[in-house]
Amino acid sequence: MHLTRRLLTTTAAVAAVLATALSAAPPTTAAAAAVAPCTSTWQAVQKVAVRMPAWNEGPVATTRSPIVRYLHRGERVRSCVVAVGRNSWSQYHECGGGSLWRIVRGGQVPSGCLRRA
Repeated sequence: MHLTRRLLTTTAAVAAVLATALSAAPPTTAAAAAVAPCTSTWQAVQKVAVRMPAWNEGPVATTRSPIVRYLHRGERVRSCVVAVGRNSWSQYHECGGGSLWRIVRGGQVPSGCLRRA
């Protein structure tokens, strides 16, 4: 009985060491690319509100979220992340409608209201 317990303990320790050694592989190019700074710039198609989700709205802004500031037509912003609203509250009607929000400095902007600069 003691031999079986010792054998199982040794086997578990060896498996843990192998799992650690295999997971500590050198970083790939995809991981290195994820660390690169955000350089994609976007330009506002029309005057649009930058909204910050309220404390009870979750991570994605809605059309009822408080307005932080406005982006004016032609203003450039930097954004590398898109927030996807999966309910009817986060859908917008400006700039063609949709539920994708680009995260910019200060809040979120409907994705349809921005184009690549």
